[in-house]
Amino acid sequence: MIEIIETVFEWYMGHLNYFTIGFLMAIESSFIPFPSEVVIPFAAYKAAQGDLNIFLVVIAGTIGALIGAMVNYAIGYYLGRPLIHKLADSKFGRLMLLSEEKVIHAEEYFVKNGKSSTLIGRLVPGIRQLISIPAGLAKMNMKDFIVYTLIGAGAWNIILAVIGYFLYEIRDQIYPHIGHIMLVLGAVFVVYLVVKARKNNKRKV
Repeated sequence: MIEIIETVFEWYMGHLNYFTIGFLMAIESSFIPFPSEVVIPFAAYKAAQGDLNIFLVVIAGTIGALIGAMVNYAIGYYLGRPLIHKLADSKFGRLMLLSEEKVIHAEEYFVKNGKSSTLIGRLVPGIRQLISIPAGLAKMNMKDFIVYTLIGAGAWNIILAVIGYFLYEIRDQIYPHIGHIMLVLGAVFVVYLVVKARKNNKRKV
């Protein structure tokens, strides 16, 4: 099992480039459950090796995050609140780990913090991916939305990039155990998905 994980990890690192960074970050920034923590830090690790440019890694990740955020913005803008809530509580929504409660929480955060929530919210777990939906529902000015999102997403990606550089600095200590580390992280993510799915199902009962 460890060997399989190591092989997958090597394949992933081998295919991590500016395009895939932007693509994966666009997915992460939309409503699809995909953690940015498995993109930017590893891309920054490659940059520390000299295979990528760290500034271009942050730029590609930030542009990708903006694209994904604009998808959510458009969904909120054009579908409206009733359809958004219905979608969140549908089978597809639950598959994407959405729920009406999450959407309402994001809306309340947006109402409380206003336009700045599209910047600050990019740094808040549980809010980061969904904050663009209430921005769309409120029909926030597109220029303001883009500027705030770029700043917030850029700041988050810089933080993750610093983590990636730190991982490179301690590579000699972690590389022999990379298979076990990836196995543990994968198991934690699976448990997270299962727990979230069960919570969503209980709310529906």
